[in-house]
Amino acid sequence: MHALVVTLLVIVSIGLIAVVLLQSGKSAGLSGAISGGAESLFGKQKARGIDLILHRITIVLAVLFFILALAVTYFKI
Repeated sequence: MHALVVTLLVIVSIGLIAVVLLQSGKSAGLSGAISGGAESLFGKQKARGIDLILHRITIVLAVLFFILALAVTYFKI
């Protein structure tokens, strides 16, 4: 059981890394820092299309990662 959970954890970890790297950056450089402050002041635009899908996949994989990490410690005993 421990080997199965560790294998799933590795697969989810690689998937999480890939999904995070596929996402576009929110800002770059000093101009991005200034516009980032303006976005937080005036509100962000809603993500659309592939950015929204990648964001949701990231959340699901992150939750799975934490659950599997806890399961690895539980089943190691």
